[in-house]
Amino acid sequence: MDLIQSSLIQAVQMILVLVLAPGLTGLVRKVKACLLGRQGPPIVQPYRDLLRLFRKSPVLAPNASWLFRIAPYLIFAFTWLATALVPTFCLGLPFGPWADLIAIIALIGSARFFLALSALDVGTSFGGIGASREVMIASLAEPAMLLVVFTLALVAGSTELSTITAFVLSPSVGLRVSMALSFAALLLIALAENSRLPIDNPATHLELTMVHEAMILEHSGRHLALLELAASLKLLLYFSLIGTIFLPWGLATPGASFSSYLAGGLFYLLKLATAGVTLGIFETTLAKMRLFRVPDFLGAALMLGLLATLLRFVSSSL
Repeated sequence: MDLIQSSLIQAVQMILVLVLAPGLTGLVRKVKACLLGRQGPPIVQPYRDLLRLFRKSPVLAPNASWLFRIAPYLIFAFTWLATALVPTFCLGLPFGPWADLIAIIALIGSARFFLALSALDVGTSFGGIGASREVMIASLAEPAMLLVVFTLALVAGSTELSTITAFVLSPSVGLRVSMALSFAALLLIALAENSRLPIDNPATHLELTMVHEAMILEHSGRHLALLELAASLKLLLYFSLIGTIFLPWGLATPGASFSSYLAGGLFYLLKLATAGVTLGIFETTLAKMRLFRVPDFLGAALMLGLLATLLRFVSSSL
């Protein structure tokens, strides 16, 4: 019975992240529109756009290869699996042993790899520009992310998310400067990985500014829907990582009652809503930086991760 119950909860979590991801994107857009004095689209507009795109067949370029056709499905599958591995409202799920931070980074990196390849496949100038910029950003963001993972592994003794969460919830965690630096680094990485301001403006289609949008210009129909849904899932993934690692309160324990699971789900919704509103306010107050300043931005995340690791080593030797 416990196996059936845990499998059911895992299935609920996989469906939950899939359902909430477009709503999170819609919330950020709504908050930005309200702050700019516009009515803006409703929060459910991303769901309508996805349904409309799923009804349409993709239009393929004559020189598109088989990679261009299967890339949207692979990107969506990798991103959905990585998002489903992160505990959202409860711990002790069947996928818990595989919910490793290194595995999640590998899945996101695989999705990025196929996205860049599909952008290069057709041979358009926009696809090449977007792919080169995406790889440049990834070459700086991934080392910073690995330093954050390394710091968390040194602090909690494991890269498994459930172990890290249990350690943060325990009284022995205390006040750690290395955790605060890792939190700041992860925030900068999340902005860069999701092509948000000040790295990229997701609402623009200007050649000199766009990164993610340039890579998906040649996709249409259900292929474009899968890529848009994968982008929303990736944003939710980083919010879930931040909430699970640094703000893990409200998570239900294994074998808890239905009310505990319900409370954990409500806490998770509250975290997502707070993160969406905060991101909308943050992006409204910032302007996009020049592309040549992106290495400085990600260099700050890299230095924060390095300082967190060094402080952990220094504190453990005292």
